[in-house]
Amino acid sequence: MLHNLAVGLPVMLVCLLLQAVFVAVCLRYYVRFKHARQAGISMGQEILLLTVVMVMTLFGNFVQMAIWAMLFMVLGEFGDFATALYHSGVNFATLGYGDIVMSPTWRLLGPLEAANGILMFGVSSSVMTAAVLDVVKYNLAGPGRDGGP
Repeated sequence: MLHNLAVGLPVMLVCLLLQAVFVAVCLRYYVRFKHARQAGISMGQEILLLTVVMVMTLFGNFVQMAIWAMLFMVLGEFGDFATALYHSGVNFATLGYGDIVMSPTWRLLGPLEAANGILMFGVSSSVMTAAVLDVVKYNLAGPGRDGGP
């Protein structure tokens, strides 16, 4: 059990740092776009903004799944990356299908990745929610008023 924690916790830390990078990039992009919208933006631009934020956060989650999959490959749990990535995605998204399981030696990495994944999806959801709420607030403020924070 301790060897699972010794291997899994550093990977979780790397994922947390990566998520922080993706959130910072999303926020920088959003703030730059927001300053540019002082003159008003179209609905298409709002959709593009929200799409970019969503895609960036999802990409961040996918990168983290790939990192876990690479760990599983290094540990010799899977013979090919596609299977390792599938298993990682099932863990990260907390689906828990159970159709592919790891050896008893490394099996506790699954729940560690699930804990990591649910936390990261929560962060991604909060970033997306903040962006959507800001767009709604801006539109409710009406023309000529800055509804953003």
